[in-house]
Amino acid sequence: MIQNVGNHLRRGLASVFSNRASRKSASRTENNNMAEDKGYRNPTEVQMSQLVLPCHTNQRGELSVGQLLKWIDTTACLSAERHAGCPCVTASMDDIYFEHTISVGQVVNIKARVNRAFNSSMEVGIQVASEDLCSDKQWSVCKALATFVAHREVSKVKLKQITLRTEEEKTEHSVAAERRRMRLVYTDTIKDLLANCVIQDDLESRDCSRMVPAEKTRVESVELVLPPHANHQGNTFGGQIMAWMENVATIAASRLCHAHPTLKAIEMFHFRGPSQVGDRLVLKAIVNNAFKNSMEVGVCVEAYRQEAETQRRHINSAFMTFVVLDADNQPQMLPWIQPQPGDGERRYREASARKKIRLDRKYIVSCKQAEMPLSVPWDPSNQVYLSYNNVSSLKMLVARDNWVLSSEISQVRLYTLEEDKFLSFHMEMLVHVDAAQAFLLLSDLRRRPEWDKHYRSVELVQQVDEDDAIYHIISPALGGDPKPQDFVILASRRKPCDNRDPYVIAMRSVTLPTHLETSEYRRGETICSGFCFWHEGDQLTKVSYYNQATPGFLKYVTTNVTGLSSEFYTTFKACEQFLLDNRRDLAPSLQTL
Repeated sequence: MIQNVGNHLRRGLASVFSNRASRKSASRTENNNMAEDKGYRNPTEVQMSQLVLPCHTNQRGELSVGQLLKWIDTTACLSAERHAGCPCVTASMDDIYFEHTISVGQVVNIKARVNRAFNSSMEVGIQVASEDLCSDKQWSVCKALATFVAHREVSKVKLKQITLRTEEEKTEHSVAAERRRMRLVYTDTIKDLLANCVIQDDLESRDCSRMVPAEKTRVESVELVLPPHANHQGNTFGGQIMAWMENVATIAASRLCHAHPTLKAIEMFHFRGPSQVGDRLVLKAIVNNAFKNSMEVGVCVEAYRQEAETQRRHINSAFMTFVVLDADNQPQMLPWIQPQPGDGERRYREASARKKIRLDRKYIVSCKQAEMPLSVPWDPSNQVYLSYNNVSSLKMLVARDNWVLSSEISQVRLYTLEEDKFLSFHMEMLVHVDAAQAFLLLSDLRRRPEWDKHYRSVELVQQVDEDDAIYHIISPALGGDPKPQDFVILASRRKPCDNRDPYVIAMRSVTLPTHLETSEYRRGETICSGFCFWHEGDQLTKVSYYNQATPGFLKYVTTNVTGLSSEFYTTFKACEQFLLDNRRDLAPSLQTL
């Protein structure tokens, strides 16, 4: 069940399935049009359109990002409250990357909807586009993910589940659980990575004759929270706080470059506590580090109630990345920051580390599977995001609604999904084993050779944490190749977030310096594969195996799809027998789930 891929990975497969893929694409388009004709609209969806007026713009006649953040937060909050039926407050905002600026006279179109509800919190997805009314052109500005928490004064909130109808809704709902998992460990992850990340600075490429002491960029401002800044419960709008933060960050950035900077990105941040009408908010900003064409500005928000108070509440901290664009809209070279000893030097070093982490996260988390190389280097600065991508990619594959049943033998079903670059397949069967038992039995890949002849031997290379491990796998030669294959696989397992989620074991190839390709084996790779286990009843589990096949695996797949081979069926039945034979071995271990 492992695929092998040569250097010809991305060639040839599109033509094999082009005709059927085109028919499927046309069918999906027709289905989508039918859904639109029926007038379906997500019940949590909220849309806002705003005409950009001069009062909304900065010195360049472009929409102020602070104003945009206020509109984004308001739209997302209305979506959250539509689902919750009660007041909601902003808890966090994921990374935001701004792709385009918006000019005065253009229209901002914001769309928000709830992707998934948890106990009292929910993830809201936001899309922002700009529209030129004169030319009828539209541009994507940014996408954002916000977490909101529902509040009731008289009772504890238990949010209802989202009703899923479209493939997109199912995909976002499934992946939201993995994104939530990453948010919960985000702060500790960043601390660990900063402690272990060694960065070589690029001082030789900078113009050291232009040095600016970091202290010259420091900004401090105070804001009084008034009723227009808060909701009907008196809590300060998160978007208003974000707008004030953007304002002081822009001032700090301007003091470094002596120009009008453009905000390009805001790093994920959390609101640590509430703020109410009557609070004084102290906002502090400073340029932590300036790179060749960008700078990082750190912003901190503290609150106090009365002037006599000595203890201030930490409301929020964020890191914003600015650039200075020339007449051709290209980033200019920036002066070098001279950090102050002590905390200044610490912030300087951490900004360099954060830049690398931010680039890793943006690349791994935001890229589509087809745009990533199969094997991605594994190191401490990207392990959290590779684990996230590993699981979310499998969940996205599972959520697709255009799987086609290709064959069925003794209630073992084989489904296929044809796309431009890949032929994906999944096998499915019901097994009289508890879902948690099946999950534990198949989580340890070292036991895979007991039932899968495509695994000759498995070595545990690194136990990354409780849920992630890296294995080196030796597989027999496939398709007449004289050399056996080897794989370096990241296996990530996840327990259900709620009773609608499956247990998940996701696998993908990674690159380790200790296990490079050798002449003894032909290195194989897998981009997305794994198991899902659904509880179907007392001691009854639906077991599904998924694999995104590539050209090197094509012949093996198609012979099974067309019925010329029953190897898939034989392997899957061996898996069933393995689960039945060993289902009592793990009874004491179930308490750990």
